[in-house]
Amino acid sequence: MEFKDLQLIPSLLKGIEALGFVAPMPVQEQVIPVLLNKSTDLIALAQTGTGKTAAFGLPILHLIDSTKRQTQALILCPTRELCMQIAGDLRNYAKFMDNIRIVPIYGGASFDVQLGQLAEGPQIIVATPGRMLDMIKRKKARLSEIRWVVLDEADEMLNMGFQDELNGILETTPPEKNTMLFSATLPSDVERLSGKYMNNPIKIVIGQRNAGAANIKHIFYTAHARDRYQVLKRIADYNPNIYAIIFCRTRIDTQEIADKLVGDGYSADALHGDLSQAQRDHVMNKFRVKNVHLLVATDVAARGLDVDDLTHVINYSLPDDVDSYIHRSGRTGRAGKSGISVSIINLKEKGKIKMLERLTGKEFAQAKIPTGRQVCEKQLFALVDRLEKVEVKEEEIDSFLPVIYRKLEAMSREELIQRFVSTEFNRFLEYYRDSSDLSVEERERHDERGSGREGDSDRNFTKVFISLGRRDGIKTNHLIGLINELTNTRSIKMGRIDIMFNSSFVEVDSHSANQVIDAFADAIYNGRKVTAAISAGREGGGAKPEQGSYRAKPHSDKPQSYGEKSKSYGDKSKSYGKRKPYSDREGYSAKKTQSDGSSEHSLERKKFPPRKRR
Repeated sequence: MEFKDLQLIPSLLKGIEALGFVAPMPVQEQVIPVLLNKSTDLIALAQTGTGKTAAFGLPILHLIDSTKRQTQALILCPTRELCMQIAGDLRNYAKFMDNIRIVPIYGGASFDVQLGQLAEGPQIIVATPGRMLDMIKRKKARLSEIRWVVLDEADEMLNMGFQDELNGILETTPPEKNTMLFSATLPSDVERLSGKYMNNPIKIVIGQRNAGAANIKHIFYTAHARDRYQVLKRIADYNPNIYAIIFCRTRIDTQEIADKLVGDGYSADALHGDLSQAQRDHVMNKFRVKNVHLLVATDVAARGLDVDDLTHVINYSLPDDVDSYIHRSGRTGRAGKSGISVSIINLKEKGKIKMLERLTGKEFAQAKIPTGRQVCEKQLFALVDRLEKVEVKEEEIDSFLPVIYRKLEAMSREELIQRFVSTEFNRFLEYYRDSSDLSVEERERHDERGSGREGDSDRNFTKVFISLGRRDGIKTNHLIGLINELTNTRSIKMGRIDIMFNSSFVEVDSHSANQVIDAFADAIYNGRKVTAAISAGREGGGAKPEQGSYRAKPHSDKPQSYGEKSKSYGDKSKSYGKRKPYSDREGYSAKKTQSDGSSEHSLERKKFPPRKRR
């Protein structure tokens, strides 16, 4: 099928042909005929970058009445960048149509300019929810003649906290309009929104629901947390033509990683919420024209970005839920091109990878971290490829060649090649000459238990008994945090951790065993005194668990729900990067109390106020 087979008006087909488009993409092929031939609400699930703008934009432009100076279509999207992109695409499609006015309305731009544009009576408004609701409240946007409302990237808009704004906008539009919802995923809050404002919508799903694009390869590297940045550099160096977004969890991490990369000679920059709109635009412009090849970003800052030809998306830290992962990976592999989504994880995050595989239906391949020799080899071959393909401008260099020939005539062909390659390549050879292997070998006991610290299975450990167990709500990370809090240090090495119903056994570095026991001397947890003692078994793990107690589940056991906010992987109060003080995590607070003249630690559960949407 070609676009000319869709029965679009000639002026619209002319605009499409001018852009070089011939055949519609799958989402366009399925959506456009439905919207052209039937007045209906519609839900379309398709991955980011699959041509959704044309899927809803072309039917609207085909059906719109260009003789009326009234707004007939409202397209809502999550970010300024996406708003500008959609408006630009629609203008390109409508290039040969007469009297079509398309206006982008978004925050961070001049109110006066946008008010003037709205006063001209545009047929199509493309807007972000916050600024659009503001215009409605000021009575500057007239929506009484609206025939179509499009919610593009609906899941992203709800993730960003625009629920109230969407409700406020949709309630002002005519009930007889057609509503179209386009989304990469369909979480429960999006389904609730569709149930409230849509009437028997037609559903079109391109690919598997809540799954990423089929042309994206998913791989992961397993490394010690301390080596994560070195692994990132290896990935960048092993892919000489890399053009990537690197996702971090926090603004601080984002800026820190970007600064490190720049300091190490990479073309990198940061994109996060602390930047002004002018700074953000400057960074994005540099990235789009490829003056910056590595963009380090937070999820919120990267929402709505539309950049073609990304080779990689790199998860420096895994996101909180599967939807965020799908949106991250969807930044690459756009418009039918292939892409690679890379995750850098530690041993304890293998369970999260398994969960992502199950929920997305995609296979995640474990890759071995490139060695220094492999990086040098890849860079050398890339240099030779560039040399082979370089354009020689004879007219411009002919006058310099006689001097160059005389200067180099004493060198043999082999020596000349060696010197040229070394000029470009020596820095990689020097950097990676004595580099270590960063790959982590997974030991069988860690696979089975999932609770030991990386690389510590061969240390001299003493097993310590602690009278806290599963009945107290204790998990592996809780216990590690409690020990760090009470000992006021993070330097204690821990090995295997067994959590039973009434108690736990923790392997700690033998030199620190007495320090841990002393730290628990006055500890009280949930109103109950906690005791700690060296286990009766031999050092290194000889003690057996209590009779009749429950053995702790492996740390990699699947949680009840991937995106459940209060459990496991989706827990917003946890930090996957730098560990927060124990009193800041998992809803506990530590305070000192006086009892019989002695000092006691009391760890009490507390409730935090709801997190505000950013």
